[in-house]
Amino acid sequence: MRLELNAREREFRDRAADWLVKNVPAQARPPSGPDLVAFDREWQLRQYDGGWAGVSWPREYGGAGLSLTEQILWYEQCALFDAPEPGVFSIALGHAGPTLIVEGTEEQKHRHLGPILRGEQVWAQGFSEPGAGSDLAGLRTRAQLDGDELVVRGSKIWTTRAHLSDWQELLVRTEPGARRHRGLSFLIVPMDSPGIDIRPIVTMDGDTPFAEVFYDDVRVPVTNLVGRRGDGWKVAMTTLGFERGTMTLGSVIRLRRLIERVRVLAGERCDRRGRPLLADGETAARLADLESEAVALYALALAFVSEVVHTGRSASGTLIRPFFAELSQRVKRTAADLLGREGLSVDGSRQAAEIVPSYLYSFGHTIGTGTSEVQRNVIAERVLGLPRA
Repeated sequence: MRLELNAREREFRDRAADWLVKNVPAQARPPSGPDLVAFDREWQLRQYDGGWAGVSWPREYGGAGLSLTEQILWYEQCALFDAPEPGVFSIALGHAGPTLIVEGTEEQKHRHLGPILRGEQVWAQGFSEPGAGSDLAGLRTRAQLDGDELVVRGSKIWTTRAHLSDWQELLVRTEPGARRHRGLSFLIVPMDSPGIDIRPIVTMDGDTPFAEVFYDDVRVPVTNLVGRRGDGWKVAMTTLGFERGTMTLGSVIRLRRLIERVRVLAGERCDRRGRPLLADGETAARLADLESEAVALYALALAFVSEVVHTGRSASGTLIRPFFAELSQRVKRTAADLLGREGLSVDGSRQAAEIVPSYLYSFGHTIGTGTSEVQRNVIAERVLGLPRA
C-alpha cells in the first residue's frame, strides 16, 4: 500500500483545504425539519458549484472524474475543517449514486446523478422490513408485473429520512415462487407516488430520522428497474458494499477527530477534588485504547482504498463497518461518561446538547445495515471462507 502522496495529490489536498477555509458554513446545522433540508441543500450546491461534489464520480454525470485517493483526501479535509456531513443526502451520495454508476442504465444515470450532486434529490433506502432486517433475503414486499409497470404492495421500516425524500431505492420480490436471494428486484421509486403512506418514527433522542413506509398498489415503471428483474440481490450487495466500505471512510476520519475532542473534554473537566479527569489513570487508559483502535481502523480503511484502486475490488470493506460501529459507540459512551450528571439530559450545557443526542443515536450503529452478529457471519463466510453458520 502506497502511503505517500504524489505532487498532484498534494496540490489537490491544498486546494481543498483552501476552499473549505473560505466556504464551511459558520452557522450550526439545524436539528430537524425543513430548515435542516434547506441547510443541507445549500451546502451540497455550494460544493457542486465549487467543483467538489462527486470527486470520484465520472465527469459525464457531473462529477470531477478524479481518483478514490483524491476522494479520501476530500473526506479528510472536510473532517479537519469541521465541514457539514452529507446529512439528508447521505443515501443519495453514499448508496444510490454509486449504485447507479455501476448498475444503472444511461437514462437512469443522466436523470439522477447530476441532480443528486446539485442537492436536488434526497433519497431514502427501502430495504429493511418488520420481519426482514438483518436477514434481508427474507423480505416480503412484492411487485407484480402489470404491462409496463410493477405494482408494489407491502411495507418497509427504518427507512432513513423517508418523510423528507424525493426518491427511494426499493428492494422488492418480483418472481413468485423464487426463494430467498433469488427473485428480488431493485427499483427506483418516486416518494410522491400514489399509494405510499409514510409514518415517521421518533427515536429515543427525540429526532425522527427513520420512518415506516406502506405501499398500497404503488405503480412503478419497468424502466425504473436497476439491473435485470430478479437480479436485485446482486444490485443490493453493490449498494451495501458502498455503505459498509467506501461510505464509511469519511466517518472514520471524523471519528478520529471526535476522539481528539473527547481528550480535550477530559482535560477540561475535573473530579470532586478539582483534578482534571485526564489525570485519572483509568480514564487516560480508556482514551488511549480508543485512539489506538481508531488508528488501526484508519489503516484498515486505507488498505481498503488501496486494494480497490489497484484491483477494482476488496472484501475488506466488510470488516470496516462493524469495527467502526462498535468503536463509535464506545467513543460516544466515553464522552457521555465524562459529562457525568450533565450526560443525563440534552437540555443542559452546550457540550451535553452536542454529545448526548449523538450517544443515543449511536445505539443504532450496531443494528443498521445488519447487526454486528450478522456482520461477523458475513466476514466469516466471505472474507475468511468459513462454512455458512
